[in-house]
Amino acid sequence: MKRHPVAKEGEIPPGGRKIVAVGPLQIGLFNVGGEIVAYRNACPHAGAPVCSGRISGTSLPSRVYEYLYGREGTILRCPWHGWEFDLRTGEHIVDPKNRLKQVPVASENLDRLPTERSGGTLYVLLSQ
Repeated sequence: MKRHPVAKEGEIPPGGRKIVAVGPLQIGLFNVGGEIVAYRNACPHAGAPVCSGRISGTSLPSRVYEYLYGREGTILRCPWHGWEFDLRTGEHIVDPKNRLKQVPVASENLDRLPTERSGGTLYVLLSQ
């Protein structure tokens, strides 16, 4: 796996995102509750630039005529057709078999990114 520097640790605030180009690939980096996750910027449904979509919550299962909203800040909505994905896992919230293509992220020392650490560089790990 080759390391590609994409951001400084602490550069993406909680709830924030950064979209970067690594060669021909576009990758979206997201800070979800202090953890950095990265996905290819292509919706599995129609190839839309999904990482530029709205970050929000979604409707939760509820009784008839009861409308519950939750999961604020963890749902990415595709800008073309509204498909919703869980940013923590990349899974489509209705059909988990449809998912975003996750890209491994590492910090300077290639460990999982600790949320309390600042400074240093974030890398995406790609086979190219």
